[in-house]
Amino acid sequence: MAKIYVNGDVKEVNLPLSVSELISQSDVQQPEMVSVQVNEEFAEREDWGNIQISEGDYIDFLYFMGGGM
Repeated sequence: MAKIYVNGDVKEVNLPLSVSELISQSDVQQPEMVSVQVNEEFAEREDWGNIQISEGDYIDFLYFMGGGM
């Protein structure tokens, strides 16, 4: 098992693991609306299946919300 950080929380995962697989395993709400950062760099959606997560990586799932007056 490898330790990674997902939205600031420690998570143990089996490697190899892609960003797409992590999204599926993490039950991300509205994956079509999420942006992903890997080690503070935005990951392009079309690359999620090719980006391999490594031990110690920091992954953030971000939702941008509109609004205001």
